[in-house]
Amino acid sequence: MDKVFLAIFYACVLFYSLSSVYCMPSCSDAPFAQTCNDFIGQNLAQTQHQTPFTFRDQSLLVTMNQAIEAHQMILDMDLSSFDPKAKLAWADCLELYENTVDHLNRSLSSRNPLDSQTWLSAAIANQQTCQNGFIDFNLGSHLESLPFIMPMSNLSKLLANSLAINKVTVSSSYNTNQGGGRRLLADGFPWWVSAGDRRLLQSPRGAQAADVVVAQDGSGDYKTISEAVTASAHRRSGTKRFVIYVKKGVYKENVEIKKSMKNLMLIGDGIDSTIVTGNKNAQDGSTTFRSATVGVSGDGFIAKDMTFENTAGPQKHQAVALRSGSDFSVFYSCSFKGYQDTLYVYSQRQFYRNCDIYGTIDFIFGDAVVVLQNCNIYVRKPMSSQKNTVTAQARTDPNENTGIVIHNSRVTAASDLRAVQGSFKTYLGRPWQKYSRTLFMKSNLDGLIDPAGWLPWSGNFALSTLYYGEYMNTGSGASTGGRVKWPGYHVITKATDAAKFTVGNFLAGDSWIPSTGVPFDSGL
Repeated sequence: MDKVFLAIFYACVLFYSLSSVYCMPSCSDAPFAQTCNDFIGQNLAQTQHQTPFTFRDQSLLVTMNQAIEAHQMILDMDLSSFDPKAKLAWADCLELYENTVDHLNRSLSSRNPLDSQTWLSAAIANQQTCQNGFIDFNLGSHLESLPFIMPMSNLSKLLANSLAINKVTVSSSYNTNQGGGRRLLADGFPWWVSAGDRRLLQSPRGAQAADVVVAQDGSGDYKTISEAVTASAHRRSGTKRFVIYVKKGVYKENVEIKKSMKNLMLIGDGIDSTIVTGNKNAQDGSTTFRSATVGVSGDGFIAKDMTFENTAGPQKHQAVALRSGSDFSVFYSCSFKGYQDTLYVYSQRQFYRNCDIYGTIDFIFGDAVVVLQNCNIYVRKPMSSQKNTVTAQARTDPNENTGIVIHNSRVTAASDLRAVQGSFKTYLGRPWQKYSRTLFMKSNLDGLIDPAGWLPWSGNFALSTLYYGEYMNTGSGASTGGRVKWPGYHVITKATDAAKFTVGNFLAGDSWIPSTGVPFDSGL
């Protein structure tokens, strides 16, 4: 009898131990529990042999079905009453929802919930961006014909639920610290940069490693970057790295690297030698998303020794120089020049090293998982009535793994602002969305930064839900004594807290940056 009792006791202990490690997610983990029960509660009850992924996969499946339905509804819409601007916003939505279906399909196929968390965060960013296209044009009334993209639609709730449920799966499957290792290879690159990409990034400038050459004078294979990008589809083998060498020159074109164009690399002749320039902007009828001089959606994109610029000027408002929604994208020794909304770190995992970023309002913005390291951030002179804000991070859900981290960098006035910087207020950032998350770590902040440090977006919006942090910054603008007193603002004093936002931990950079060949600091 005692043996039976002990066997039952040990079985209970074992079950408790396993359940504490592998927590089975349920609708109680979802922010919209009723929607969860309505869509998957009954289906799951009939499922045998459940694993930690069973419930997550059910949630992803019903969410993907809703996304497919939404994409089809957008495709089938009657556009006869839409003016040209509304049609532009509609076109953005069509592409964004196609991408959302892809993100959900990849998440469903993956057994790495850390990847899925990134892709689901990107899907949420897509939905918000679709709405923004209409709102930016003051066409909010058109959203009534698109009820499935609204914040409280079933799809919106299911996306939030899937993100929360997947996060529980992350905790269950990765109960050890996956980001704790800060391995650097002997040459100083993170381990996720392949040996081939390291050689490309370490090699001198020139055409020797290029698959095709772009030259305005006709000495290359193509005269425009867009022609070379289009040609890459039939000139490459599979999805291996395809290198486009862009010779010195000013290329006046808008380049779009679609999601099917994976592992492309642009190598120029250096900052301010190879320049891609455009001037699309919101004032003249472009959505912010589509205003980018260069827009990148294909995963694994790398750029080196290039300048990307938008010359629309501050009076034209939103005007993007580069937009990246490329997972595992890397920018090394590049320059981004614009005014409002210069660098759109749109979504997924991104790394910037030894780059220059110029702008005025919200000029590093978006909802990516991004670290900018060893970069120079130059604040330009805005219009007379404007204030400068370096960042505007767009996290809309507390379970997203996104944020902007600026590490070992410098924030200073550009030449046009330096003489008059006392006439304009400059802030580190403001919260574009409710759960905005931005950190400045071990960076030099010049005296142009206002003592308050951060600027509200509108009234009290997001001040208690955002996460803004500063850690061991230096310079005459780095004092935290006069900083805002918002609940969401933090002066970080412990290295262990700051370490959560390093390349190695926040970006899991040790797992992918080495393959690109870009040097980086994995830890603080």
